[in-house]
Amino acid sequence: MTTVDAPTDPLSHPAHVPLGDPTTALLQPAQIGPLHGVPRQSGYRAVPRQRTVSDELGPLQDLPGIWEGPGFSLIARPDFDADNPDGFFLQLNLLRETIEFTSIGSPVFNRGSLQSDIAMFGVTYLHRVTDAITGEALHIEPGLWLTIPPTTQPESGPSIARLATVPHGNAACAFGHAEDEEMPGLPTIPPVNTVPFPVGSPVPPPGTINPFAAYDLGQESPFRTSPVPPNITQAVLDDPNTLLRAALRGLQIQHITRLITNTPPTGGVANIPFITANADNPTLNSVFAIQSIVGPGGREYQQLQYAQTALLNFRGLSWPHVTVGTLVKAF
Repeated sequence: MTTVDAPTDPLSHPAHVPLGDPTTALLQPAQIGPLHGVPRQSGYRAVPRQRTVSDELGPLQDLPGIWEGPGFSLIARPDFDADNPDGFFLQLNLLRETIEFTSIGSPVFNRGSLQSDIAMFGVTYLHRVTDAITGEALHIEPGLWLTIPPTTQPESGPSIARLATVPHGNAACAFGHAEDEEMPGLPTIPPVNTVPFPVGSPVPPPGTINPFAAYDLGQESPFRTSPVPPNITQAVLDDPNTLLRAALRGLQIQHITRLITNTPPTGGVANIPFITANADNPTLNSVFAIQSIVGPGGREYQQLQYAQTALLNFRGLSWPHVTVGTLVKAF
């Protein structure tokens, strides 16, 4: 049996490991070389046990798994058509969604210069969306959720972050916090705005009249999805959160963890030049609510409801792209 001399590379196999004998090789301790100031160690590299990782995830600890369910998307997208005086097409889609979350098994260290280092924990995710009627692929989004410990520079309590990438050419870093609530009844879900408004102006208050015919289902419009998807009423178009409230009727919710993130005043969205010029996306705001539910027969399960708004700026207006979903943890 052939042997080799001691290697000069500290990350190579240890000396005198027989080649071609995987059983013997597996019995050798891993040799960990210097890496970013971490001293060399002998023995196997270890990660925290899963229970420790779950505890460190804090408000994210119930995310790992596969979530599936229906959703709805409303987007006013630019329409480069000389016959379209308003310059947009209102696209309405019923969705079929899957989000797979996977724990990151080790801490993620951020090195401090104004304070001591911090260790973050998190999950990766992959969000897949298809049209519920046609089966057409609509969206795929790989990303991360992170939980961040309290810091002194900057001064902050515990926080969370969502990092999302979108194949149109956008990458968002949204920052926020988590809220826990024991539920004696159903939660209050406020309305979400779908009315376009001048860039830089405040979001219109609930009940604001939409000036564009495409948003009025009582009027015919060639610049709107036709036929309108089933069960999409004027009430849903005016406030897509109507669907979230409807999905909660008759349910008994025990507990909710809300993950609330926004791009302003921290974080931001980066776009490819084409997006910036044609439909700039400056913000992404979202609420993901992890709900512990007692269903029929006392069966307990988890549900994830979310609502998010991404603004698209073109023709001097901010056009809300609103997406909502109600997903159940399947695995």
